[in-house]
Amino acid sequence: MLSYNVFMDLFTHANEQRMKSEAPLAARMRPRTLDEFVGQEDILGPGKLLRRAIEADRLFSSILLWGPPGTGKTTLAMCIANTTKSHFETLSAVLAGKAELRVVIDAALERRKLYQKKTVLFVDEVHRWNKAQQDALLPHVENGTFTLIGATTENPYFEVISALVSRSRVFQLRPLGDGDVRTLLERALSDPERGYGERSVQVDEDALAHLIHVAGGDARNALNALELAVESTPPDKQGTVQVTLSVAQESIQRRAVLYDKDGDAHYDTTSAFIKSVRGSDPDAALYWLAKMLYAGEDPRFILRRLIILAGEDIGLGDPMGLLVANAAAQAFDYIGLPEGIFPLVEATLYLSTATKSNSALAYFKAFQLIEDEGKVDVPSHLADGNRDAAALGHGKGYKYPHESPDHFLPQQYLPRPLLGTYFYKPSGQGYEVKVAERLQRWREAQAKALGITETKEIPDLPQSTVEEIKHKHKAT
Repeated sequence: MLSYNVFMDLFTHANEQRMKSEAPLAARMRPRTLDEFVGQEDILGPGKLLRRAIEADRLFSSILLWGPPGTGKTTLAMCIANTTKSHFETLSAVLAGKAELRVVIDAALERRKLYQKKTVLFVDEVHRWNKAQQDALLPHVENGTFTLIGATTENPYFEVISALVSRSRVFQLRPLGDGDVRTLLERALSDPERGYGERSVQVDEDALAHLIHVAGGDARNALNALELAVESTPPDKQGTVQVTLSVAQESIQRRAVLYDKDGDAHYDTTSAFIKSVRGSDPDAALYWLAKMLYAGEDPRFILRRLIILAGEDIGLGDPMGLLVANAAAQAFDYIGLPEGIFPLVEATLYLSTATKSNSALAYFKAFQLIEDEGKVDVPSHLADGNRDAAALGHGKGYKYPHESPDHFLPQQYLPRPLLGTYFYKPSGQGYEVKVAERLQRWREAQAKALGITETKEIPDLPQSTVEEIKHKHKAT
């Protein structure tokens, strides 16, 4: 009779084998060695630094694997686990916290002390850990308690603490090419142990092409779709599962778009959209707009960005731009989706094709001058005469412009030390052509009336300075 322990070992082994056989196709087909790994040739091709380090079992430092889903981050970690002689531990930052990490650290210290054996720790979704949890890794990465392999779909330079990034090498994984995805699908169809090699499965070429195209470089997405297509299709009389184009289209109907509302894809796509509108390319603007809406972006966020652009990049080149953008936002709030798409598109097209002017940036020149030179008193005749007219003479000497036939009277408005200083320069585009003509007459009349002999036009500020001033406004 089998002992209890032997029975339990056999039961556990049988259960593990059953779980492996019932695992999703994407999990069963996960490459086990670097030779089976597909794609990422720029970091894992023959002779590349990371490949050499893995094959020699000499990871030179902790590494961070950064890339979108389905590009092989976890797979690469498993390949390292199958290659290294070090003890390999795995934690998921979604499920584990500092308590679980403490157990791994204690075991690694004991293993190193008793057996002089190194530990490699793989932390999946490492960006999910907060700063305190990531900080807990630092001393042990620093002293070599373990070598860290962190996987993240988010930009580690923003989502992983800088101290950990500085102690690691960052490797960026990119979406797989169509040829790579085809290789993985064909391997799954032919593999008799882990795939469908022992079953009669026939995938039409146009069906295979559809799976590859719609997967969008995500190997897991492609394999999941293939599995759904095969497992949901009954065999014909000959016992063959025939995957046609219509079956493939049902299995993966919508192309995955890399877009995370808090991640790089969100900011990069938004940046491309705004730059396309600013650059007067309505076709590119519509493309990026469609991508944002396809991925589920909040249209109100897009409309807020358009209102900002209308003030910053259209300005007085076409004053209607701000009205159109604001009207589109109000219209969207009134009617919602799906019809609200139309005012959003109209605003995008109007601003893309409008005359551009960034002369509103003149404000930041004035702000910078105030910050550089400090407080300057308001000229007495411009001060409020309702309170201190009798005692201090505030408002005395002020000329009311509307008393003039052309509603303009030349007088001093800037503090005397700044007379002749010009912040605003009309762009000479669109509506500002007329503005420039009027302003030239007014400035000449003012200079003559006030005896201004020297003028100074404040040069444009670097964009970095403008951004700094914006942040100062936000802080207040």
